[in-house]
Amino acid sequence: MTEKAVAYYRVSTARQGASGLGLEAQRTAVEALCAQRGWQLIAPPFQEIESGKRDDRPELAKALRRAKLAGAVLVIAKLDRLSRNAKFLIDLQESHVRFVAADMPDANELTVGIMALVARQERDAISRRTKEALAAAKARGQRLGNPNGAAAILRAGKGNGAAIERVRANATAWAEDARQDIEELQAQGITSLAGIALALNESGAIKPRRGGRWHASSVRNLLARLGLSDPGGALGGRS
Repeated sequence: MTEKAVAYYRVSTARQGASGLGLEAQRTAVEALCAQRGWQLIAPPFQEIESGKRDDRPELAKALRRAKLAGAVLVIAKLDRLSRNAKFLIDLQESHVRFVAADMPDANELTVGIMALVARQERDAISRRTKEALAAAKARGQRLGNPNGAAAILRAGKGNGAAIERVRANATAWAEDARQDIEELQAQGITSLAGIALALNESGAIKPRRGGRWHASSVRNLLARLGLSDPGGALGGRS
């Protein structure tokens, strides 16, 4: 089976983005790597014009979502530019999406994990300094925060109920990631459970949460979690 890939490109200035030079070089590197490894790019590339100092990366979030849903590898051109951005590394590590950089093709999950640990260490140091500052303020008699907040959090985390809720929340979050694709299929007239399952299996855009292939029953469960109806009703054809 052909490996699937999703491309993400970034340039740091509008001038680079408008000229296409920065993006074109990245595209060439990514496509060359995918061709070398026999990977199929399954979606239009996600590209972003962002300052390296900014943490919000909406196109990166979309690329990670697509790669996660499709069980694909995320491919970028250059790790050296992105490795300085702690938020990028942490988001990448926590997404559990497979990752390869064209300029360092062997520096995937392990390298990113190490870089993220360094970034986390710095973030923890900042957090520690903040806590020390708050403790000093409290020692001066300054009242901080909601005195009932911590107790409420502890109560919410007790027992098996909290673990069950976390599982449900994870399943709901995964389903919400898939909502746009499902609604697009329904808008195209592919409305039956079997039809949606067939379309998803053919496109490979969304990998079933527990692996394998899509079936009418698994589509029904997904629609139910999303609160979407099955306009087609029957388990037959595409419409």
